[in-house]
Amino acid sequence: MKVSIVGAGQVGATAALHILREELAEIVLVDTARGLARGKALDLSQSAPILGSSSRISGTSDIAAIEGADIVLITAGFPRLPGMERVDLLKKNLSVIRQVGEAVRLYAPNSIVINVTNPLDALSFVLMKVTGFPRQRILGMAGILDSARLSAFAAEERGVSPSDVMAIVLGGHGDTMVPLIKNASVAGVPLRTLLPEDVLKKIVQRTIQAGKELVSLYKKGGAFYAPAAACSLMVKAIMNDEKRIVPCSVYLEGEYGLKDVFLGVPVRLGRGGLEEIIEWELSPDERDALRVSAEKTAKATFEAMRLLSE
Repeated sequence: MKVSIVGAGQVGATAALHILREELAEIVLVDTARGLARGKALDLSQSAPILGSSSRISGTSDIAAIEGADIVLITAGFPRLPGMERVDLLKKNLSVIRQVGEAVRLYAPNSIVINVTNPLDALSFVLMKVTGFPRQRILGMAGILDSARLSAFAAEERGVSPSDVMAIVLGGHGDTMVPLIKNASVAGVPLRTLLPEDVLKKIVQRTIQAGKELVSLYKKGGAFYAPAAACSLMVKAIMNDEKRIVPCSVYLEGEYGLKDVFLGVPVRLGRGGLEEIIEWELSPDERDALRVSAEKTAKATFEAMRLLSE
């Protein structure tokens, strides 16, 4: 099995480390910056004996090296900087995604694509159009990350292990995401019974602003440890055909009453990629919030497609 990672920056290289440690597949790192992917791959390969991993890893600046990949993980593009809005990021990363999508269509026509490049939902839509792939094989990594942030903040406030917190975030990867507090729990105990309402509201707001919080702290670039861990989880679920239920950004065709938009919803991940969209019962307020999120994502997607056609 082969995983190609396009973009050897912080997210791509850290994801490669996780995949190497898990021995999930052969890894090929690709980056346009000459020497970067080769250097990262060389460094990572020297960690393999320490990790006890038999997986092979290589690096190159030649995009053709993705040929025959089972999974293409896309982390290439410009990072979000302090004060930068997602529409500005869209304009910077659109050409990158178009070029990568064309290469995937040419060299890895049977692959499953996992997109990390922001704005994630709109650019995942672009990838589907450029590659011509069915929706089952285009996935956006966002819901897992946003849900992990909600769980981490809840665990911090309640003083419990993050692994005992179950929480999920739906919607677009941005200011209109929809954290489902009513479904959140700690070892099966509803989170609402463990934390006061004002603390829950603070956790929700911090989850929504988590990306900006990290950008403001890093100054240059954004999150990479947690996004890389989320990527690894998705790769593992697909490679091992785990049938795992996780929130991912996928193309909706009427599910949740929405269509023609990529949005974060619970899905079953397996060897076929997106194998099923799980439709949970939402409250009227949650459904309205999800609709608002879809409308904002659709506007960004429309702008992306308009720019793409120019």
